[in-house]
Amino acid sequence: MLEKLIEIDTQLFLFLNGIHSPFWDTIMWYTSATATWVPLYALVLFFIFKEYKWKGFVPLIFLVLLVFAADKISVHAFKNFFERLRPCHNQDIANLVHIIREHCGGQYGFVSSHAANTFAFASFTSLFFRNKKYTWFIFIWAAFVSYSRIYLGVHYPGDIMGGALLGWIIGYLLYQLYIPASKYFRVS
Repeated sequence: MLEKLIEIDTQLFLFLNGIHSPFWDTIMWYTSATATWVPLYALVLFFIFKEYKWKGFVPLIFLVLLVFAADKISVHAFKNFFERLRPCHNQDIANLVHIIREHCGGQYGFVSSHAANTFAFASFTSLFFRNKKYTWFIFIWAAFVSYSRIYLGVHYPGDIMGGALLGWIIGYLLYQLYIPASKYFRVS
């Protein structure tokens, strides 16, 4: 059964990764870069501090913990445990993988840290803001960033789905820890 799922994951990866163009190569390269999204993070922080003034440091601390947890758990509890080669490192398909700028990343890919980080951020902040338009936007953003990792040839769809689920859980759990902290600091 596991072999069949891996085969389906590989075939879906090859299909999705095979849809590329020079235009999208550039878009996906920058989509995947963390620095590209600094303005988005700054905007989110702006709205937090606008609403809560100095008490905005409480959700900021939780956001820092969130990204730290998502990143470390995705690497140490998943990538280093499962040791599933990234598609671009998998010698069975490496010659079929479209990669950009000769970048492949670390050896292992399950789960995607990009997916874990972005979905953790989306999960936590959507619960924090409780705004339907923001929730739609931030989850579409997380999915787009995560998809860029397939496009770039560094993750299978299963890596993305696993990372997204992990990130969503971490975001949800940290928000549950944030609720009592917000009451202690009288942040609603």
